[in-house]
Amino acid sequence: YIGLPPGAPQAFSHYIQEHLFDAVKPAATHFIRAHATDSDAECRRYAELLSAAPVDLVCLGVGENGHIAFNDPWVADFSDSDIVKRVQLDEQCRQQQVNDGCFARTDDVPMYALTLTIPALVSARHMVCVVPAATKRQAVTRMIHDPVSEELPATILRRHNRAFLYLDKDSGADLC
Repeated sequence: YIGLPPGAPQAFSHYIQEHLFDAVKPAATHFIRAHATDSDAECRRYAELLSAAPVDLVCLGVGENGHIAFNDPWVADFSDSDIVKRVQLDEQCRQQQVNDGCFARTDDVPMYALTLTIPALVSARHMVCVVPAATKRQAVTRMIHDPVSEELPATILRRHNRAFLYLDKDSGADLC
């Protein structure tokens, strides 16, 4: 999220550090610095890192509106030439952050974020998508049954040869 201070508990880098990297202790980590004063420069910096070391594994989820990373339907571009970009978050995405307990009110959720683009995500050799919660059931059902389209960005996973989808009983209830 653009506008949060470094180390803010709502930042994905904070969550990943606390729940994964503190336990695994990798030799190096590289996070998108959404708090950087120059978003364009930060997008270039991170794109250079990704270009220098292609991604083996992307772990992601699916948003209530079918977004992946912060590629909401209205900004999703399956042919995006960028690797990382600044995006404006739609209302449903911002409301999801409240529903997930990350923020108390929608007004507290930043309006903008930096995200890997869809081509950057699907360039990974492997993709693991974990989707819990009944609030995401409709998006999961559409992800599996709707045509592959930018209208529901998560459908792009169906075109990846090594994408794996893991659902819980709530998010996958309509599929059983």
